[in-house]
Amino acid sequence: MDRKYQLDAAENKEFMKKVRDALLEFGKKFAAPDGTAYYLGDDGTPWTDRSRDTYETARYAHSYVLGYLLGEKQYEQQAFDAMRGLAKGARDKKNGGWFEGIKADGTPVSGKLCYTHAFAILASSSLVLAEKAGASSLSGIACTKGAGAENLLRLALDTYTEKFWDEKSGLAYDNWNTEFTELSPYRGLNANMHSVEAFLAAYDVTEDTEYHDRAKSIIDHVIGWAKDCSWRIPEHYSKDWVPQPDFNKDHPDDQFKPFGATPGHGIEWARLITQFARSMYPDDADRELRTYYVEAAEHLYGRAVADAWDSDGAPGLVYTTDWDGKPVVHERMHWVLAEAINTSAVLYRVTGKAEYAERYAMFMAYLDRFVLDHVHGSWFHELDRENHVSGKVWPGKPDLYHAIQATLVPYCDPSLSVAVALAQGKSSLN
Repeated sequence: MDRKYQLDAAENKEFMKKVRDALLEFGKKFAAPDGTAYYLGDDGTPWTDRSRDTYETARYAHSYVLGYLLGEKQYEQQAFDAMRGLAKGARDKKNGGWFEGIKADGTPVSGKLCYTHAFAILASSSLVLAEKAGASSLSGIACTKGAGAENLLRLALDTYTEKFWDEKSGLAYDNWNTEFTELSPYRGLNANMHSVEAFLAAYDVTEDTEYHDRAKSIIDHVIGWAKDCSWRIPEHYSKDWVPQPDFNKDHPDDQFKPFGATPGHGIEWARLITQFARSMYPDDADRELRTYYVEAAEHLYGRAVADAWDSDGAPGLVYTTDWDGKPVVHERMHWVLAEAINTSAVLYRVTGKAEYAERYAMFMAYLDRFVLDHVHGSWFHELDRENHVSGKVWPGKPDLYHAIQATLVPYCDPSLSVAVALAQGKSSLN
């Protein structure tokens, strides 16, 4: 195997740097005049006729903070633009919280999503770190809590607590109407997964143990459901948190709520659970608890990779499977590969098992051969079952977040959120 694919090889670090630098350059034109994020096309040109999703605005803020924390100070402007989009452009000043998005004509997309608000927490946590690291332009951006990133973070956390966190179930609601007067009966784990990511980041930045406790509550539910389903995670639930295994069976390739099991989420949960375990139980006295969660993460990762990788006769990780592990949607999504790279590296660092480093190298080789766009930049967001570029579910290249993190997480302290690891110098990349 080429050394540029091997974890910890100097050649791999250099390869990852080139990929990361190209991603940051590719996404530089994301900002609309109000700071919200345009949908980017195949060559990075904004598709201005599309709605500007608020979660993407938050992801751009997070991604360009990562660039800034790596010493690329020129990306302060992109972080500033995206923060302005969150603090002003996408915020509902009348009803509170964040709009799902902004339409091309400047009017808001109706509805309020937990998924969006989780990314608002993640982004504002990262922006706090950038401001503390010297991004002084961020301190003048005001929201209802006051100016600066810490006030934006407080607004995001308070809004989430008031509107989305259900203390009774220890899980998050999924979506409301725009006015926060009608709560959908749908419950789902995608928003809860990114809530765990947000809570771990919020804990790392604020040291408030409430966010550890919330992450634990969600994770414990997920492990229980996964155990009962051969380590495939039911994604969709009724308002009383009863699994709905046939949800969207007639629309299996939905971008956010597909039918069946989503192996990429099993892989992503494995990384987040491992981070949680290392963060919440760092001492030897807690070794048994830490081991319990890491072993659960290994089960999730093992099941997802076994179900998804090369499962239809061609390399790649399929998007979804049925409850017996057979592929349903064969398309390969870039974010699934990004999470496979991340989690393989994290599990290797935590367990020392060579199989994870071998998987990392395998996924890196696949990235270079099929997913990197060596002509126009960024990663192809979707390939078909023959690994040809497709746009069935994800046309264009609107997202940096998953790919950027895949160039960083493998070399960061696995107990920390990636932005915090960079800010604290707890990576081998600084």
